[in-house]
Amino acid sequence: MGIDLKPIGVFDSGVGGLTVVKALRELLPHEDILYFGDTARVPYGTKSTQTIINFAREDTEFLISKDVKLIVVGCNTVSSTALEILLDNYSLPIIGVLEPGAKAAALHTRKNKVGVIGTTATIKTNSYPQKIRNFNSEVMIFSQACPLFVPLVEEGWENTEIAILTARQYLAPLLAQKIDTLVLGCTHYPLLKETIKRVAGNEVELIDSAEQTARQVKQLLVDLQLISPRQNRGSHKFYLSDIPPNFVGMAERFLGEPISHIQREGNFPG
Repeated sequence: MGIDLKPIGVFDSGVGGLTVVKALRELLPHEDILYFGDTARVPYGTKSTQTIINFAREDTEFLISKDVKLIVVGCNTVSSTALEILLDNYSLPIIGVLEPGAKAAALHTRKNKVGVIGTTATIKTNSYPQKIRNFNSEVMIFSQACPLFVPLVEEGWENTEIAILTARQYLAPLLAQKIDTLVLGCTHYPLLKETIKRVAGNEVELIDSAEQTARQVKQLLVDLQLISPRQNRGSHKFYLSDIPPNFVGMAERFLGEPISHIQREGNFPG
């Protein structure tokens, strides 16, 4: 098999990274995608830094064993904690979800006032503000942890009145600062776009890290001459360290399409 025909690998601690898969499928429809979700050990955000690094290396090595041509870290926790270590230790291209969103926010803000929302773990790392300031040192950044957003999405309640009320509570401090750009700093959050937009209003531009990551992946594949030459739609395969009872339904909501190939990876460290 030519290297350009090899699949793109994506990993996450659970299902959130499937929004990255969806963005990749839309932007790169001819690419095969292989997804690994470490559902037996989710969430990563509550673990120690060293444990997150260990898990990230195991996830990366699993995808390498499947002969992928590029790896996307579809997890904000790993992207903010372990990405540099992965880049230092593995030779194939690896892209995290944090930098593409940070760069887009820095470039799109009109008033240099950017909001960042994410899980408590991601916000605590301060990684998004640091990355945004690397691209634009003039930006004022206002961060807000939104711990209830993930369970709302996983319950399928992202477009309910409860979600709207929750979003109003979380976004109020950011909107009071007159932000004009808002980074969705968790891969679950694209499913909340409609609700967040209703609360934030049309004056605030939403930065979807999954979409921005897919754009960076496409550019890198073009630069490295690794774009798949096939004309038919690429396949997608899903490997999990555990298969939760609700995985298929949740995954199909995240992807916006049916899924078929799901396999438990029994040899994965548990």
